[in-house]
Amino acid sequence: MKRNETLLNTQLNHDNDDDHFSSSSETPLRPDAFEQDDELKIELISKHFKEIMHILGLDLEDDSLQGTPNRVAKMYVKEVFSGLNPANKPKARLFENKYNYDQMLVEKDITFYSHCEHHFVPIYGKAHVAYFSSGKVIGLSKINRIVQYFSKRPQVQERLTIQIGNELKSILQTEDVAVVMDASHMCVSSRGVNDINSRTGTAFFDGKFKDQEVKREFLNYINTPTPEQ
Repeated sequence: MKRNETLLNTQLNHDNDDDHFSSSSETPLRPDAFEQDDELKIELISKHFKEIMHILGLDLEDDSLQGTPNRVAKMYVKEVFSGLNPANKPKARLFENKYNYDQMLVEKDITFYSHCEHHFVPIYGKAHVAYFSSGKVIGLSKINRIVQYFSKRPQVQERLTIQIGNELKSILQTEDVAVVMDASHMCVSSRGVNDINSRTGTAFFDGKFKDQEVKREFLNYINTPTPEQ
């Protein structure tokens, strides 16, 4: 990451500023969060979003706006917040490490899109994940899907980084996991201070990645520009 970016080691540091306050590494959900099915949620969200548009003074009879409440509701439930529902959690299959590969495995530049839970505007950027095999390996596409699953919910970046790291540790049955996330926050660039240049970095290091040499190897690799094809 570049010098003008902020790196937060999420295992050690917590930003107490109100704009980044997070109460737990678990997404705050009510016990009855999934008693309503998706179709009912879409119907109710559409109704309430229509009321928001009405309060804002928009003409809901206009051809361009008539379908917006339902489009927004479907987007929330089926797409951008689909990671709230555990039924959508990716099924991760492990394979034997038949090659006895004992070096660091890195999945770099995973694009992710999330939403700030404080203003419901986008957070987007790149995730970099690495692990050492404990005897099992995971399909590369599953790493991407895990990142996407936890991203598709209202989030703070610190929590998102921890959730991905802990999930990979659980699936891979190893402590040797690292996650670095580098993101732009629309709540900073499109409102408030309107700073379009700043980016936020968060990191999760466990097991072997707590060793400074191993950590440095990982960070050097992800910061090395990818050759153009």
